[in-house]
Amino acid sequence: MNVAVRTQSTTDQATEHFDVLIVGAGISGIGSAYHLTKQLPSTSFVVLEAKDSFGGTWITHRYPGVRSDSDLHTFGYRFKPWVGPPIATANEILAYMNEVIDENDLGRHIRYKHKINSASWSSEKHLWTIEAVTTDGETKTFTANFLWMCQGYYRHSEGYTPEWKGMDKFTGRIAHPQTWPDDIDLTGKKVVVIGSGATAATLLPAIADKCAHVIMLQRSPTYFRVGRNAIEIAEELRRLQVDEAWIHEIVRRKIVFEEDAFTKRCIAHPEAVKKELIAQISKILGPDYDVETHFTPSYRPWRQRIAFVPDADLFKGIASGKASVVTDEIECFAEKGIQLKSGKLLEADIIVTATGFNLCALGDIAFEIDGKVLEFGDTVTYRGMMFTGVPNMVWVFGYFRASWTLRVDLVADFVCRLLGHMKEKRAKKVEVRLRPEDHKMPILPWIDPENFNPGYIMRNMHLLPKRGDKPEWQHSQDYWTEREDIPKANLDDKAFVYR
Repeated sequence: MNVAVRTQSTTDQATEHFDVLIVGAGISGIGSAYHLTKQLPSTSFVVLEAKDSFGGTWITHRYPGVRSDSDLHTFGYRFKPWVGPPIATANEILAYMNEVIDENDLGRHIRYKHKINSASWSSEKHLWTIEAVTTDGETKTFTANFLWMCQGYYRHSEGYTPEWKGMDKFTGRIAHPQTWPDDIDLTGKKVVVIGSGATAATLLPAIADKCAHVIMLQRSPTYFRVGRNAIEIAEELRRLQVDEAWIHEIVRRKIVFEEDAFTKRCIAHPEAVKKELIAQISKILGPDYDVETHFTPSYRPWRQRIAFVPDADLFKGIASGKASVVTDEIECFAEKGIQLKSGKLLEADIIVTATGFNLCALGDIAFEIDGKVLEFGDTVTYRGMMFTGVPNMVWVFGYFRASWTLRVDLVADFVCRLLGHMKEKRAKKVEVRLRPEDHKMPILPWIDPENFNPGYIMRNMHLLPKRGDKPEWQHSQDYWTEREDIPKANLDDKAFVYR
């Protein structure tokens, strides 16, 4: 039975104690809570969520057409079959998460409207103390033996918008997809969407029919994959009335296998893959469209995330003439639109800055370890989950080249195994430290820019922990290796220090 222990603080404020405190009720937090209830059912825990509902990304983003850019057979949890189309809307994902909460009675563990301001570790007490403020302004104090960071890695309150000259002169409206205004009316308007990633590619076809015209303005092209929003083997197995749990497992294995093969081809034969990806687009847009300028990136495939465009809706919108692409750089904003460096003026009534997000590694929480401010960027990561000098804490950071949730399941298994191991050892504290043989190891940035280099990582690399050149001291982004290595990780290795 999960029972919170209540104590009294020095200010007579009730303090609740839990074995584990999970930060965030998004896709990571809900998945982690599920695994904790199933693998360690006697563990007391609470999930603190700043918003008034679960969902994380899927309630933060409310722009037209918002959908996944990963298939839901692998973005969904391994324990809960996905029965809808592989690329799903935000509402479909939220409905799926709601079923997970209801079916497993997770709602009683979640405290909504609790924004965490600080988290401090005491080696004397072997405890985390967490201060949260509710939307009513009430301060709540919690203590926990273990902290499970599931809050994601970007700032939900505001997206990233560069500062362009003349933005104050523009007489129209500027909106960011992450803070989409409820009162915005696109009907009959000339719209410019700045950006070329998954958000822009989703937004364009969703609003093209409503706008007078919509332009995707990009500084440089992005890779896309196109295909039906369906998986043939899943359709066939359903026609044969195969159990959905079987279908889910078979389709997950098929997708994981194919993604592994595709990723390896991108590295081994980048030019061949590049031609294939661009040929798909040329086939839709026709021989006269300037694919070389607008859809031929300068980098090799998978150095940045490749978005899937279901049913080619983005390119069909361009082919119809309702949408178009301009590849140029912004000189400045003008009264009636955007002045480009080429000299052209893009007229606009509304400008949407689909320019990414602000990385926020620790959820804007002030961390202290024994009274000293935690400089997260000075730590070294153990497999992208734990960090040198940070006791009793695990952080969930998913995959770029595979579905985020694949790592949610993987990390949850690791955490439950670690907590069980601590109980067996009667240890109240665990942290990771570099072993003697690691002291001469090169200490490198979180990720190799030659391997993966999206703008939000490059802008904020200094905020992220460091990595070493050994597999256990880095987040490899290689699910296909990690799914074998992490379950086998030796919890009595010298990298783990118990008290």
